[in-house]
Amino acid sequence: MSSRKAFIAGNWKMNQLQGEAADLVNAILPAVAGTDYCDVAVCPPFLSIPTVTNLARGTKLAVGAQNCHFEESGAFTGEVSPAMIRETGCTYVIVGHSERRHKFGESDEFINKKLLSLYKYQLKPILCVGETLEEREAGKLEQVVENQIRKGLMSVPGEKMMQTTIAYEPVWAIGTGKTASPEQAEEMHAFIRGLLKEFFGEEVAEAVRIQYGGSVKPANVKELMSQPDIDGALVGGASLKPEAFIPIIQFKD
Repeated sequence: MSSRKAFIAGNWKMNQLQGEAADLVNAILPAVAGTDYCDVAVCPPFLSIPTVTNLARGTKLAVGAQNCHFEESGAFTGEVSPAMIRETGCTYVIVGHSERRHKFGESDEFINKKLLSLYKYQLKPILCVGETLEEREAGKLEQVVENQIRKGLMSVPGEKMMQTTIAYEPVWAIGTGKTASPEQAEEMHAFIRGLLKEFFGEEVAEAVRIQYGGSVKPANVKELMSQPDIDGALVGGASLKPEAFIPIIQFKD
C-alpha cells in the first residue's frame, strides 16, 4: 500500500470571474475541511488568485497558478513571474499543460526553464505530460511521454523532485468526455514511475505523486484512484461545479 497522500487539484482554466471564484471556493471549503486523506488545491486564473488565497487562508485548501514565466522580472509583456505568484500566497504552479504545449507552442526546453525557476521561490510544480490520440495510435505514447519527462525534468535535483507532482494527461481525453480506462491510466503511471526510478532512484520515485488528468468526474474517480500508481487527479471542467468537484475530493467517503 502506497504511503503517498492523494492530491486532487482543480484547474479552472480561463473561467470564473472573481465573484464566481469566491462562490465556488466557499462552496467547497466545508468538504475540504473534512478530507484528511488527500491534499486539495485549486488553480484559478491569475486575476482571481488574490480573492481565492484570501478565502483559503487558514484552511486546508491550497492555491496554485496555471502558468508562469521563468524570469523574475523584465520586458515580458503579459507574463507573470514566479516571484509575483509567490507573493499572492500560491503553493503550486502548473507547467507544461497540453493546452500550453499545443495551442501556444511551448517546448519541453521552455517548460523546463519554468519548472526550474519555481524552486527558487518555494513553489511546487505540477508538470503535465501526455500523448495525443495520433501518437497513441501510432504506438509512440511511451516515447512521447519519456521525452517530455526527460527534457522537462532536466537538471532537477532529487530533493527538488520530491516537491514536484507529475500529471499524466492523455491529450485525447481532455475536455472530450473520454477517459483512459483505469488500466490504461495505471499502465502509463507505472511507466512514468519507472522513468523516475531510472532518473532519480527508487526513494524519490516512490515519493513523487502522479496525478491523472483527463475528464475525471465523480463516476470514474474511485476506480481511477484505486490503481496503485495513481495518486490523485488534475481536474478540469468538473472542478468548476461544487456538485462535481466535492464528490471527487471525497472519493474515499
